[in-house]
Amino acid sequence: MKYVILIGDGMADYPIPERGNRTALQIASTPNLDFIATEGQCGLVRTIPDGMHAGSDIATLSILGYDPAKYHTGRGPLEAMGMRMPLDDGDIVFRCNLITENEGLIEDFSGGHIKTAEARGLIAALNEEEFRDKWVAQGWELTFYAGVSYRNILVIKSRSNDLKFREEKEIGGAPPHDIIGEPIEEYLPKEAILRDVMLASKEVLDAHEVNRKRQARGEKKANMVWLWSGGKKPVMPAFSALYGVQRGSAISGVDLIKGIGRCVGLDAIDVPGATGYFDTNYKGKADYALRSLEGNDFVLVHVEAPDEAGHLRDINLKVKAIEEFDALVVGTVLKGLKAEFADTEGGYRILVMPDHYTPVSVGTHTREPVPFAIYDSRARSEQKRVGGFDERSASEGGSGILDARAQELMRLFFNRL
Repeated sequence: MKYVILIGDGMADYPIPERGNRTALQIASTPNLDFIATEGQCGLVRTIPDGMHAGSDIATLSILGYDPAKYHTGRGPLEAMGMRMPLDDGDIVFRCNLITENEGLIEDFSGGHIKTAEARGLIAALNEEEFRDKWVAQGWELTFYAGVSYRNILVIKSRSNDLKFREEKEIGGAPPHDIIGEPIEEYLPKEAILRDVMLASKEVLDAHEVNRKRQARGEKKANMVWLWSGGKKPVMPAFSALYGVQRGSAISGVDLIKGIGRCVGLDAIDVPGATGYFDTNYKGKADYALRSLEGNDFVLVHVEAPDEAGHLRDINLKVKAIEEFDALVVGTVLKGLKAEFADTEGGYRILVMPDHYTPVSVGTHTREPVPFAIYDSRARSEQKRVGGFDERSASEGGSGILDARAQELMRLFFNRL
């Protein structure tokens, strides 16, 4: 049997009064998601454990059945793994956003969604000796790594005995997408070196040629780094050992999801044009997923775009992103699975879901259980029929509210109850 998980990041939302109290999923035209929900089984699943932040790192680990309380050491090291970065045991790895600072406030967590080529120029400036020498003299070695757009990495190696810093499980500032418009000073991390690096970065970046050109074009500057969710390289059991799939892969435009995949023994597949934004190569992700199933049992495909629209608080963009996810990813995968595997021994199972809510009314992640739907090509579900794939219908689907981190969702998906 072939197993496919399709995640539309942040698709879940609250009812919007101006749109007849419908959610983005209810507004969007989603015939393929609706098919999976109406012909399969659906319900709600809790992906954010109590006491943990509502992020895609926590949610994705939970979805795959890895308890974040046990396996999450920080977002930074997971993204570094996605970038195939060699890490030493003592390294502390941070997510390093390029942000827009304006008069002491965080104006934009993405530096105006700076392009990757521009971001590389800014990261190169931070790696120059003139910037890093101060901390080398204090016993710290800093190396910045360019990722995709505003999403970058900082690795800190210590030659000192500052064990308190090195043994913290997760360190750094608050997630910047949660504090838009807030004073920077109130959310800086408590560690002196991190505060110093973040504040000093503005002196280098604000007047950089990249930002002078962006300002001349009327674009936001990416004029400061924000260091958050730092930790050490995680160690996790193999996905194959937990669920019996022999080989699997993960596809995403963001390094975080690819990093989680690599940590659990999945192949991280790079898709040309996969950007983690609205211009991502939706169909390319689906095509590569189907191709990977020729030799694999399992594939996870993640699309970031609905989440980005939620952060921008733009309902029209969110509906469009959901519709493109449905047509170009879900639809392409369903068509390919039916053509290639419907008549083979075992058939296929497909799971669709968001990882968390990103309501346009609040612009950040929230903690509610999310809808899911599972379709099995070889067994028609006996559950109550629902109207489609959305938050309300899923609550009426009959599966109740599952606990993802306790592997309840994956045991249901892999039929291991």
